[in-house]
Amino acid sequence: MDIQRIRSEVAQAARQFAYVEAHPTSGGGVYVQAAFQTSAGKTYFVEVQFDGYPNRMPQVRVTRPSLRSSPHRYDAGNICYLHPNMWNPGRHDLTFVLARTAKWLNKYDVYQAHKQWPGAELLH
Repeated sequence: MDIQRIRSEVAQAARQFAYVEAHPTSGGGVYVQAAFQTSAGKTYFVEVQFDGYPNRMPQVRVTRPSLRSSPHRYDAGNICYLHPNMWNPGRHDLTFVLARTAKWLNKYDVYQAHKQWPGAELLH
């Protein structure tokens, strides 16, 4: 985990999103909490975990409210905001992850209302 890179990316993401905070983990790492309001007016809180970052794609979990059943989630509960094979540590950063998370949350709202996931999908 590259703590200096994460620290820099948190500062950059905080300029783009209303609520982004970094917190220490008990193991000496860091995680990020963020909040989003979707176009449907719903508010979601997420945590971003950085195990193996930047070479490994961060994991994003919605912490509040609890999510109902939906596609594009892993068994561990984290959301699939990007196909794992598409992660590129040279191009992608926390701001990218949060933007994709915001997009995922808006699609989740549509899915809950219409029971169909909007947009293109890649199987994996």
